[in-house]
Amino acid sequence: MGTQTPGSDEMVVLLHGIGRTSGSMKAVAAHLADQGYAVFNVDYPSRSQSIADLAAGLHRQLLCEGTSSFSKLHFVTHSMGGLLVRELVKQSRPENFGRVVMLAPPNQGSEVADFLSGNFLFKMIYGPAGEDLKTGNEAFGAVDFPLGVIAGTTSIDPISSLILTGPNDGKVTVENTKVEGMADHLTLPVNHTFLMRNKTVLQQVSLFLAMGVFDHGLSRTKIA
Repeated sequence: MGTQTPGSDEMVVLLHGIGRTSGSMKAVAAHLADQGYAVFNVDYPSRSQSIADLAAGLHRQLLCEGTSSFSKLHFVTHSMGGLLVRELVKQSRPENFGRVVMLAPPNQGSEVADFLSGNFLFKMIYGPAGEDLKTGNEAFGAVDFPLGVIAGTTSIDPISSLILTGPNDGKVTVENTKVEGMADHLTLPVNHTFLMRNKTVLQQVSLFLAMGVFDHGLSRTKIA
């Protein structure tokens, strides 16, 4: 549901990753509300529909929430939520579309999804959207909106990390978080599962929403 902050002129829409709920974005929601934004922390059926269908459903949710009344409509996403925004822009880009911060997005897919895609349990658990997470999916293309990407370099999933090539957060490689047209890209020593709660990540999110860039000089010793 949306959190209306008195006097808010800009709204931030939060989109969780596959298999998660809006609860996983509560720290982001609280942080941005404290920054003066109106916040719409969305729940969506991430495992039961394709990304295209999920984006169509998101469009309907945005209409019902009255998001067109805000001067700017920003997005902060985790994991697959980033692909949902890219598909939304393709289908029905909001007129007041603002800036986007993607946290650990599989913009070029995930080798973990490649490895597990033929597994019956993977298909049962992750559904149609799971297929959209495989590498080589060129359906989305370059982005043409102000996008900042934060990628993690710490893993708490040693099994998945054996599948991945290069620096990664346990689910997605740093390289595969990148996408042509993004405005800024930042790597931090955080993991895929919990980076949404990290204080430095939250600080960088609000910086990008306000300024369109990250602070690359922010001391890494402040990671918490």
